[in-house]
Amino acid sequence: MGARSEPFAPRGMPRLRLVGQRAGASGQRGADWLEFGAMASTLTTTSARRLQAARARRLDWTRLSDQELLQLRICDLRLDLRRSPLQRYVRRLYSELDGRGIRFRPHVWLSEEWFSPDGVPGIAVPFYLAHPRLMRLERKMTREVEGSNVNWLMRILRHEAGHAIDSAYRLRRRAHWRALFGPASEPYRSGYRARPASRHHVQHLGDWYAQSHPTEDFAETFAVWLAPRSGWQRRYASWPALRKLRFVQQVAGEFGAHRPPVRCRDRIEPLDLNQRTLAQHYRSKLARARTRRGMLADRLLQRVFTSEPGARGLTAATLLRSNKPQLLASLIRASGVDRYAAYQVLRTTIDRAERLQLFVRGSQRASLRATRCMLARLVRLYMRSQGLRLRA
Repeated sequence: MGARSEPFAPRGMPRLRLVGQRAGASGQRGADWLEFGAMASTLTTTSARRLQAARARRLDWTRLSDQELLQLRICDLRLDLRRSPLQRYVRRLYSELDGRGIRFRPHVWLSEEWFSPDGVPGIAVPFYLAHPRLMRLERKMTREVEGSNVNWLMRILRHEAGHAIDSAYRLRRRAHWRALFGPASEPYRSGYRARPASRHHVQHLGDWYAQSHPTEDFAETFAVWLAPRSGWQRRYASWPALRKLRFVQQVAGEFGAHRPPVRCRDRIEPLDLNQRTLAQHYRSKLARARTRRGMLADRLLQRVFTSEPGARGLTAATLLRSNKPQLLASLIRASGVDRYAAYQVLRTTIDRAERLQLFVRGSQRASLRATRCMLARLVRLYMRSQGLRLRA
């Protein structure tokens, strides 16, 4: 896949990360990141002994400190998806497929990240979702946990199921599929241009992800169609994207009761063969990390907030998060945009405020008043944009 973006619906989930999701911002964040190398490499003799003992005692690693846990190899975690909280949601996905008349059940396994390999009708789920201890480490290391709440988790599972269904039934080979979504052979790029005002794509995962690639467009459309009580007929009634949803409904009726021609059960990059340590995993993950969104918000944010901590040291991200429901409602009323677009703008604003390490200037009331004006202006700029640069 590539579905890394969070959903737009408010979460109580974690995001699986995300936003509601992120750990609180602080002026110490930069220092925290710099300390990672030292944290991952400085173990006392006692810690080393505990680490060796943990490798022989399965889940005893749950009691290790972060520094000790980072030295553990991923294969030594000995995680089992069937015995994890994830299994409940895999069964829920299967129930939703059954409810839509689809017989096929994509196999699911644990790996380093979310993906569904081309040609393999299955779903890889990130290992950290299999245990609360690993989710805490993920949040500390990356500031988010993708798929941490139920709503977010099911959104991503439905999206990945769309990729698996596409592979299982070779749907992309159909002329009608290519006419609606585009050629699946189109190269994947590190970034894409999204048009926030476009109605040719459904809105499901964040960052207008359906616009990133034809196969992602199909997976997002499938996920919207599959979700119980999504009301897609009503919501997309006047959108060109409705043709894509009707196509999914049509082909699901055709293949649903039949065994798929592709029934490969391979597990790509499984945990039990992964010799990397968690420290190596996070070094690689952090090295790849780049902002997903454009920098449109930066200049406006820096006019409202300051880089100086001030007396109270209240961060802009903390202020925005704690007032998110009110800001979201105000933005929708003031701008007239749909909830998805408003949420993307607010989420981007919080993310950029956190990355820029901005602080509240003056009173909270004055800052919130200026923030409402800034958000209204930002959403206008977004909706007029013919090509927001986003990371795939």
